[in-house]
Amino acid sequence: MKYALLIYAAPGTSPLPDAELGEAWVAYGRSAKQAGILLGAEQLAGADTATSVRVRGGERLLTDGPFLETKEHLLGFFLIDVPDLDTALEWAARMPNTAYGVTEVRAVRTGTRWQAALA
Repeated sequence: MKYALLIYAAPGTSPLPDAELGEAWVAYGRSAKQAGILLGAEQLAGADTATSVRVRGGERLLTDGPFLETKEHLLGFFLIDVPDLDTALEWAARMPNTAYGVTEVRAVRTGTRWQAALA
């Protein structure tokens, strides 16, 4: 089953220096790849680069910044394919950010009509 591991943390809260944190993420990614569960992963640019888009009454409304104003920002994600939720939770707990941030685990819906139309 596919799961998205959504990585959240407040900027500057990692106890590790940037180089060490980077190496921890490389090691995690390699581990997931070697286990054969990694489908994809991306790091997002900072929340200061976000633009939120809404359409109301046919008018496009733009707001600088992320949709939700929170201390913890969405920093990136891993997409994995594992047998069950428990396994996804185990992989989430191994992520470097879980020591100072949070990882949200969400099942990925598959087999929807719009996905079939794109195939």
